[in-house]
Amino acid sequence: MSTLIDSRVRRSVARAAAVALALTALSLLTGCMMFAKAPSDLDYARTRRSEVGLYVATIHPTGDSIPRGKLHQWTLHLETSAGVPVDSANVSIDGGMPQHGHGLPTKPRVTRALGHGDHMVEGMKFNMGGWWVVKFRISAASGRDSLVFNLSL
Repeated sequence: MSTLIDSRVRRSVARAAAVALALTALSLLTGCMMFAKAPSDLDYARTRRSEVGLYVATIHPTGDSIPRGKLHQWTLHLETSAGVPVDSANVSIDGGMPQHGHGLPTKPRVTRALGHGDHMVEGMKFNMGGWWVVKFRISAASGRDSLVFNLSL
């Protein structure tokens, strides 16, 4: 009987040690990624062509600089690849810090069209410095497409 119990205890200890080792390795890997530099070939332009090429978008943060730790607004200028302003579009926004493995701390959204291809984006916030990406998924008369902006804060 005691041999059966000893065997179960040994297996439980071995499982606990394997889980602890896996968690330690994951923590070390995550920690190393946080201190890694962003890729050197990133494009930080504030005007981008969409992935499929249907749209061209420009981001304009209020005040022209992007603050850290403060809720702020952007204007997203959207036009077709032919340069025609897009006033009617469904736009969803996502993003995060690729090196840290987390998303945006808020859920920004386009709240209204301003005319001439401009759209008000409210709820932007970046809670720390580093490399951020902001992704826009656009659905409009020209079709569905997406854009990714790199930010260095």
